[in-house]
Amino acid sequence: MKKLLLTAAITLTMPFAAHAGSEFVEGDATLAGEAELGATLTTGNTDTSSFKARLALKQELGDWENEYVFEGLYKEDTEEVTAKRYFLGVQGDYQINDVSYLFANTNYEVDPFTGYDFTSTTSAGYGHRFIDTDRMSLKAEAGPGYIYQQLDEESALAEGYDSDDSVVAHAVIDFQTKISDSSKFQQKFVADWGSKLDARSETSLTANIVGALAMKFAVIVRYNSEPLDDKESTDTETNMTLLYAF
Repeated sequence: MKKLLLTAAITLTMPFAAHAGSEFVEGDATLAGEAELGATLTTGNTDTSSFKARLALKQELGDWENEYVFEGLYKEDTEEVTAKRYFLGVQGDYQINDVSYLFANTNYEVDPFTGYDFTSTTSAGYGHRFIDTDRMSLKAEAGPGYIYQQLDEESALAEGYDSDDSVVAHAVIDFQTKISDSSKFQQKFVADWGSKLDARSETSLTANIVGALAMKFAVIVRYNSEPLDDKESTDTETNMTLLYAF
């Protein structure tokens, strides 16, 4: 656990340490982001509610490009919680040139329906932009990483251990393209392969409504090659949300 906390702390401070000590010049830093929100409420014969929220921020500091992501999902059906997930991710990219960069990131996720209290991953490596135009982009990242998972009390009793950790090979493929001047398609795939495979795929379509407001449709698939007993290896999530870019 100490190794996990130390690695995460180093990852979080890398982008800021690299910029510390340099004179700040007006216009040297830029910040942009997207806020996403979706909700469904039904009452009467069926009493359900669901909420999905996401905030993504991108910050440029000289040769560094930093990204911060906050996500939350909550679903309730007839006063029974059927889904609850929270995610926090931070990544710093150091630009080597126009197409190459080095990255370091750390992620923290809480999803009690998987049998884990939390999952934390940290990785670093090399990224490359194969396509980078106004209408289309394709980039890939690869490098070593470390994953730590803390089992909840019930799963720990059933499995006979309370935590699981592994060195992993981390890989990302991110493709985006404009379908028209007002719509965009994105496919992102993330995988961590160590003692088992943990992967996440997100396919989304975004269409502008007016100004900076857009509608986003997304299908997210999460895969665990070795789930805990009585848990499924694949989780799917389908969302329709409003997105505001700033």
